Amino acid sequence: MNPSYKTIDGKIRQAIAAVETGKIGLIDQDVIAADLLNLGIEIAQLPALLLEILSGLSPRHYAGTHPAQRSYETSIMNCELFAFKVDCKSVGCLMYLKLAVKNSFLWLVSLHENKPTGKEQ
Repeated sequence: MNPSYKTIDGKIRQAIAAVETGKIGLIDQDVIAADLLNLGIEIAQLPALLLEILSGLSPRHYAGTHPAQRSYETSIMNCELFAFKVDCKSVGCLMYLKLAVKNSFLWLVSLHENKPTGKEQ
């Protein structure tokens, strides 16, 4: 099944390396900033939060589709999108994270408290 465990694990590692070197791009800054503020987090805290979340991820947290969705956003056109759900201790809730990795950059598509769907309630 695509993406494979190995592929997902590799994307997590690439994302961590990108954050560690400060290579973070935000697809929609206003939406991400608003979602963070709703959680009491300032945008300046984003790199540390991302490192915390990414370091706790494994392929079992993958919440995306099989095969992975492709982006239609100009900056990451046709890149695979990787979605995850993971408990974040510092925020105190289940977080939803969607990202792409392109040219050693982590492109953050979405980061917010998980919003349960009808199936999850």
